[in-house]
Amino acid sequence: MPAVRLQYVFAAVLLVAGCSSAQPGLGPEINVPAQLSTIQDAVDVAQEGATIVVSPGVYEESVQVKTKGLTIRGASRGSVIIDGETERANGIVVAAPDVSVQNLTVRNHTSDGVLISGQRGFRVSYVTASNNARFGVHADNAQNGVIEQSYASGSADSGFSVSQCLPCDVVVRGNVAERNAVGYQGTNASGRMFVLGNRFSGNRVGMTSAAERQEDVTLVGNLVSDNDEALSPAQADGAFGLGMSLLTSTKNLVSRNLITGNPGVGLALSPGPRDDLQRSNVIVGNGQDVRYDADTPRKKVRAPRGIPFNQVAAPPLQPEMPTDPLPDRAPDVEKYALPNEDLFDDRAAVPA
Repeated sequence: MPAVRLQYVFAAVLLVAGCSSAQPGLGPEINVPAQLSTIQDAVDVAQEGATIVVSPGVYEESVQVKTKGLTIRGASRGSVIIDGETERANGIVVAAPDVSVQNLTVRNHTSDGVLISGQRGFRVSYVTASNNARFGVHADNAQNGVIEQSYASGSADSGFSVSQCLPCDVVVRGNVAERNAVGYQGTNASGRMFVLGNRFSGNRVGMTSAAERQEDVTLVGNLVSDNDEALSPAQADGAFGLGMSLLTSTKNLVSRNLITGNPGVGLALSPGPRDDLQRSNVIVGNGQDVRYDADTPRKKVRAPRGIPFNQVAAPPLQPEMPTDPLPDRAPDVEKYALPNEDLFDDRAAVPA
């Protein structure tokens, strides 16, 4: 081999060796930005089961997770911010099984804050999702997951959404949704679907659950109140002042919910076979407490125009994820009692 060519080969080997030695040692925990400058860079090199710990800062990126078993955890819930700048569609897209998203904020996206798409074993804990154009946290065609202790506001579709799963095996518990078009929306979500101990107050609509045939849904211990918030995004159908709506829904358990202060209808039900509406619900002080929808359109409360999703007020400070292990994924329905109107008052900006 000519001497000049050998020099080029030797230089190339040195260059590769230099790059390799500059690469930080990456183990089961990867720190952003100390080791890698972006969350996506960390996700791309992480091995199955790794934890990505994100330091405070504003991260202007959209994170795509395609590796099984990753955990993305913010060091400070209110200060680790994935910001879409009203330019990027989604904050975090989970496209792998057994992924956890914890203790951070996703805001200003043109679609969803956190999207779980067609996966099993997901967990979203202590996440603040604000000012996202469609959903704050959206589990679509996803199963065996938990959405817990999170907050959503400024969603022009719904703060929390579970859709297109049968059976779902999904638990939505201990969340706060306010200043959204809809607080919680279940669409074609049946089979071991649990909505437990949440605060859906101060939206345009508190919560809806509808399917072509919806069964085995448990709605227990929720506060659904005062859903007449004008300073929220308007939904396309213009619904306003509605507490809880259950449409084409049978064989579900609806118990120990407090539904009050909704100027339209507290609980709207479609005609036909009935869910198990236990008398332990308290449905009082609404424009009409219970309505069985007939073929004629329901009289609607006059709805204010609404405001753009990115103009909804910033959320209040939310609690940090504790250092203790998170609770078991099992729903434990019996522990959820009838709530008071001050449920999660310390996390809410809109009073009940």
